[in-house]
Amino acid sequence: MTLTSKQRAYLKGLASTITPVFQVGKASLTPEVTKAVEEVFHTRELIKIGVLKNCADDPREIAAILAERTHSTVVFVIGKKIILYKPDRDHPQIQLPL
Repeated sequence: MTLTSKQRAYLKGLASTITPVFQVGKASLTPEVTKAVEEVFHTRELIKIGVLKNCADDPREIAAILAERTHSTVVFVIGKKIILYKPDRDHPQIQLPL
């Protein structure tokens, strides 16, 4: 899914009020973390993930891999925070601006 700059800004604003639901640490991106992120998308459409200082991998690479594996979209990566979006197929909760 491709987001426009207006949609990206809207989602970024929504994400500013939520806390990270996961933290990627020293072990980096494990299959367990990927599976857990995928399961969270069953209840949420927008999630924030924190990358700890002891993680050697680049947060942008982690975001791209997670988005690919969970079929979501990277909204924004700023510093050590990743914001991912995946709309619910049946009952979308977030209405994106056009």
